[in-house]
Amino acid sequence: MVQQTDRPSTRSAPVRERRFRWRPRSTFARHGLAVVIALVVVVLVLEFTSPFRNSQLATMSYYAIAAAGLTVLTGLNGQISLGHGALMAVGAYTTGLLLGPEGEGALPLPLVMLAAAAVTALVGAVVGAAAARLHGPYLAGATLALAVAVPGLAIYFDHTLGGEQGLRIASPDVPGWFDATIWFLFAHETPSAKYLAYLGWGTLLLVLLLLANLMAGRVGRVWRAVRDDEVAAELAGIRLGRVRVLAFVVSAACAGLAGAVLGVVVRLAAPSGFTIVLSLGLLTAVVVGGLGSLAGALLGSALLVFLPPAVTNLGIGAGLDGTQAAQLAPFVYGVVLILVMLLAPTGVVGVLKTVWGRRRRTR
Repeated sequence: MVQQTDRPSTRSAPVRERRFRWRPRSTFARHGLAVVIALVVVVLVLEFTSPFRNSQLATMSYYAIAAAGLTVLTGLNGQISLGHGALMAVGAYTTGLLLGPEGEGALPLPLVMLAAAAVTALVGAVVGAAAARLHGPYLAGATLALAVAVPGLAIYFDHTLGGEQGLRIASPDVPGWFDATIWFLFAHETPSAKYLAYLGWGTLLLVLLLLANLMAGRVGRVWRAVRDDEVAAELAGIRLGRVRVLAFVVSAACAGLAGAVLGVVVRLAAPSGFTIVLSLGLLTAVVVGGLGSLAGALLGSALLVFLPPAVTNLGIGAGLDGTQAAQLAPFVYGVVLILVMLLAPTGVVGVLKTVWGRRRRTR
């Protein structure tokens, strides 16, 4: 019996080696190859979908950037944050102040987005340092206070931040070289909605590349060690406070970048866009997609964007009026969350990994 069980594994190893021989050996090169393939898919999808889908995909991109950052904080380092919507607000308001309502700001858009990420990372460092000694519900409560306070600050400083009406943000013009390249490849024009989707997904792929390499390296291993056993990590010489603050800074920078993309896509930074509902939605997306997985963050963000209109359309098709169908979407979203928690606590990605592992073992 022992020989029968050992035989398949000794035969399958060389087979697997031959099957994946085309993959680069370097981790960075493998991730870079995956991003290049994803970029080709994104270009094809954006060029052959409607402007409405382009707009939905642009929305998904900034949700996914923020959810990827939250994956680092919650999935890898074990810190719960209910304030990422507020961190997105910091990025969006920074973009609004630097760009202006008519784009009269002197800085180009990439520098504005980097500045938004840097300012939010600074806020994340302050919050992370204050929350480094907190755990579980205490940390969640501290970040919840952040989610409540930041929109209030925007209303208090209404002369600078626009109060309830918020700040209008200029939408970037489509660069001539970009329009010419798309026309050369597909003979399609590039309207503003499509360019914003390209901008969002380009930023998202860059963030995923950086985070994937960070998570696969020493920093990612240290974050997992702190998450799995704090006492053992401290005995191994890891400084817990510094590690937690670093995770918060990286996650906040992603949230600030997501807020910058949101600002130019929505063309507005207003307190009503960054309520606690946004923070809870991001946390839900990370949990449903698969805690600790960047692919899970992507799937959870897709669920956030595409599930409500799909449920609304089903409700209207079933005979409900528009208001009733729209109210059905949060209910279905809650049911999906409960079912995932009961039946698949590892999220969608965890289920897919389990199915894939069983399939490989039965070959």
